[in-house]
Amino acid sequence: MENFIDALKQKNLEKIRAFPKSDLHNHFVLGGNRQYLYKMTGLKIEPVKSPISSMDEMHTWNRENLGKKFETSEMRKLLIRAAFHQAQKDGITVLEIGEDVWGLSEYFHNDIDELIEAFTAAQREIAPDIELRLQIGLSRHCSIEYLEDCLSHFWGNKAFYSIDLYGDEFAQPIENFKSIYRRAKKEGLRLKAHVGEWGTAEDVRRAVEELELHEVQHGISAIHDENVVRFLANHDIRLNITPSSNILLGRISDMSSHPIGRLYRSGVDVTINSDDILIFDSDVSKEYLRLYESGCLSAEELDNIRRSGLESK
Repeated sequence: MENFIDALKQKNLEKIRAFPKSDLHNHFVLGGNRQYLYKMTGLKIEPVKSPISSMDEMHTWNRENLGKKFETSEMRKLLIRAAFHQAQKDGITVLEIGEDVWGLSEYFHNDIDELIEAFTAAQREIAPDIELRLQIGLSRHCSIEYLEDCLSHFWGNKAFYSIDLYGDEFAQPIENFKSIYRRAKKEGLRLKAHVGEWGTAEDVRRAVEELELHEVQHGISAIHDENVVRFLANHDIRLNITPSSNILLGRISDMSSHPIGRLYRSGVDVTINSDDILIFDSDVSKEYLRLYESGCLSAEELDNIRRSGLESK
């Protein structure tokens, strides 16, 4: 019987899709299945074909391709459904996604139960075998006071698995978020943050220490400091990495030189994820195949990473 390693060595994408995988770094708004969205809306959303130069350029793509078309409660829920259609097609069995705290009032009438039901109903109806890990999202550009006000609707609700901080890494110091993360820790949430995509290795270490993170979204700049790499390995800090996104945002020159290989071989816990599928054409199975074809990681190493992601808690 063929296994995942065989599927990679055959470079057979459909066989790769058939094996269970996790996606722990997925922004559902841009993480849906483009064929499903075309069927439901008639919109053709094409991915970028060559590297873009900045997050601003990425936001421009977002405005041009999504814009205000999805800025209603009904359409937001359609994007959630699209994410589950994509995950099911791609063999994802552990999916971590969630809404930004500001979305509660914008799309769900300030009703936390409506927000939760939008995700759980889509999971039940489209992909009941997927383990949904519901995430609370924080935008870095928002004031702490505003975020704390929004979070008052989320605290105490056991439906949520994790909390994640994303957006412009340089919007404000990471220390500003300590009070929020201390509360999140008391709530029993898995603590995550985007860091080290644009910043430095030291930024990664400081974020982990200041916010007591369990996981880092991206974290690839850690490779530039051996001490930080050892720190991550020694403290069992997982990096949820998105290779195609890193390349198409100009953070890494090509797949063969992506630091995920060196990080993995240095003992850092890494996973392979999609990030923004609609922009980067980066579903998880394609990411595994691209890493194998480039020679960045062997089929055996990729299978170990796949298994580790499925076992994560």
